[in-house]
Amino acid sequence: MNPKLNILRTFLLLALWIPLLAPAATFLIEDIRVEGLQRISPGTVFNYLPVKIGQRVEADDTGAIIRALYETGFFSDVGLERRGNELVISVSERPAIGQIVIEGNAALETENLLFALKEIGLAEGRVFNRSVLDKIEQELRRQYFNQGRYGVKVESKVEPLERNRVAVKIDIAEGEIARIKRINIVGNQAFSKDRLLDEFSLGTTNWWSFMSKADRYSRQALGGDLETLRSFYLDRGYINFKVESTQVSITPDKRFIYITINLSEGAVYTIGDIKLAGELAAPKEEIVPLIRLNRGEVFSRKEVVAASDRITGLLGDRGYAFANVNSIPEIDEVNKKVAVTYFVDPGKRVYVRRVNIGGNANTRDEVLRREMRQLESAWFSSEQVRLSRERLQRLGYFEEVNIETPAVAGSTDQVDVNINVVERPAGNLMAGVGFSQSEGFVFNTSISQNNFLGSGKRVSLAFNNSDSNTEYRLAYTNPYYTVDGVSRGFDVRYRSTDFAEDEVADYVTDVASAGMNFGVPINEFDRIRFDLTVSNTDFKPGATASAEVLQFMEDYGDNFLDYSLGMSWTHDSRDSYLFPKRGGLQSFSATATVPGSDLNYYKAAYKNRHYFPLTDFFTLSLNGEVGYGDGYGDNEKLPFFQNYYAGGIRSVRGYKAYSLGPRDSTDDPLGGNMKVVGNLELLFPPPFGGGENTSVRMGAFVDAGNVYDTDIDTFDAGEVRYSSGLALTWVSPIGVLGVTYAEPLNDEYGDETESFQFTFGQTF
Repeated sequence: MNPKLNILRTFLLLALWIPLLAPAATFLIEDIRVEGLQRISPGTVFNYLPVKIGQRVEADDTGAIIRALYETGFFSDVGLERRGNELVISVSERPAIGQIVIEGNAALETENLLFALKEIGLAEGRVFNRSVLDKIEQELRRQYFNQGRYGVKVESKVEPLERNRVAVKIDIAEGEIARIKRINIVGNQAFSKDRLLDEFSLGTTNWWSFMSKADRYSRQALGGDLETLRSFYLDRGYINFKVESTQVSITPDKRFIYITINLSEGAVYTIGDIKLAGELAAPKEEIVPLIRLNRGEVFSRKEVVAASDRITGLLGDRGYAFANVNSIPEIDEVNKKVAVTYFVDPGKRVYVRRVNIGGNANTRDEVLRREMRQLESAWFSSEQVRLSRERLQRLGYFEEVNIETPAVAGSTDQVDVNINVVERPAGNLMAGVGFSQSEGFVFNTSISQNNFLGSGKRVSLAFNNSDSNTEYRLAYTNPYYTVDGVSRGFDVRYRSTDFAEDEVADYVTDVASAGMNFGVPINEFDRIRFDLTVSNTDFKPGATASAEVLQFMEDYGDNFLDYSLGMSWTHDSRDSYLFPKRGGLQSFSATATVPGSDLNYYKAAYKNRHYFPLTDFFTLSLNGEVGYGDGYGDNEKLPFFQNYYAGGIRSVRGYKAYSLGPRDSTDDPLGGNMKVVGNLELLFPPPFGGGENTSVRMGAFVDAGNVYDTDIDTFDAGEVRYSSGLALTWVSPIGVLGVTYAEPLNDEYGDETESFQFTFGQTF
């Protein structure tokens, strides 16, 4: 009901009531009766009444009574009447919502809509209010407008039900998404329209629009693009740049949108002078190199602000947690120059009173504290706080790591570092079945505890089985064998490999090994590891073994006890373990058997994979691998069962797994003592998921590589095999699925090609 009509009705009731009370200015309420109730109990009404039995009522009190009942929202009409000393209240209840039906919505899920309606006040069981329904219709239109559906139609109907209830039906005709047909820029002289539009997130329809949705107009996106345009000009010296106006028009059929932007560029300004002012709190010789601006060069707001941030960061690392560095420009309109003054206000130097840890119900405090780089009673350092958070995240024990640095109450030079973590299950009992084209069906099971009893130690017991491999393993690692972060681990395993199942040379190796390793941290990203391993290899040639296999057994026997030493270096700066977008992973490893072993050989390998973010959607991945091995002493060459292989989904896709390189006398792949592999891949999210899918990633790639036997021939770049294709990786609930389709680019006679390749299961 219209609020104005309610107010008028109230005044009319008051006008009628006052004469009734006029003979006696007041009366004592001996009873209160409520008439017209259907769903609402009398007790509810009495709770809201400003009067009660035994109280005297004056004529002026009637307005307060009626107003109090109206404000409950339960009633559409309220009347008062005096019968002797009895107060009679007549009400008409608003109907309750008995049912909500939404039809025609495909772009917005019904469940989400019902939740949103409930938040606003429209839900089954609640009192119906028509004004709320009108607001909901407006909000629904706004939501669809944000999606670019300007032809949306929202109609609501209210149908009466029994027991003073109503059914609310909302019919939605979503319409088509309006696409941006053209973006015009007027007034640009220094830069072309195409160059400026490259800075926009919005754009006209192209082949990538189905994923990027850049051709869908929204006011917020246009506002962001205009700010980006302003920054573009300010970073190139156009101090007086302005967007004069913007016009957005839509075609009558609401299918296409035209945008026109009128701008004024102004003149280019250069840097005239650079000054430092205020209390520097650090040697000037350290601050000046952080500015990185030169007199006479074109003014750039981006570089000016970046210099302020660098100075602030320097002071923050020196304990000035609340330092403030302002860049103050002075514009010379005559000479078109800008003098920049950096005013430094360091504030008080701050130190950390306490490091407080919370949320670690299972993990011991010491496991977190040993990763902290910001220490108690030390000067506060923003860089050390950032490194502390990263180290805690890399542990893998926590789903979330939040760090806050509140000021200590009553102190101007102290802060606390409050760490709150959300633990993830540290134990993992896993059993899985997978399939790999190179290994066949794979069964694996493992019990692992990455944070054993909350101590940070890692313990695992695993069993894996496939057509070509059977493996048992028990491993233990203490990442903090010493307080300096030196790790120590033990690894005991048995592995039986039937190489004939992988369609390479016909032989079987049974290897039992036990090893110890130590890891030494060099810095936040680098680590060196040392290994000592004792292994026993039982070598068995197959029924169709080649001459090379039989000759090796004749020369060296079929059982070998070896002692090997290994060293590796790893540098890991990736921003994510699974789907990185920036950073890289480098490693160099070298292993050699020591004198006294039955076999004398060494192997060395270098790998470097780096990720470069091109846009929000595209990431460029470059990978290079080089491996080399050889024999020494009594062994003239690397034992062939230690050879490198190439081909397959993990190296050069499009060629059958392990098939590249030298072959034996039976024309089976034998591998080689040298391996060279390179990959270039453009990674991007799938078309579905709006570019935010975190479990699926696609890629377009070019692979190159081969293996060589340098005892027979030297490295020949002409023998490198190339392929290109598409790849998809899906982290499914039961394992990782990898699928590639590749075509060899320079395969030769005798090469085994395989365009479609996949692997499924935990072994990927």
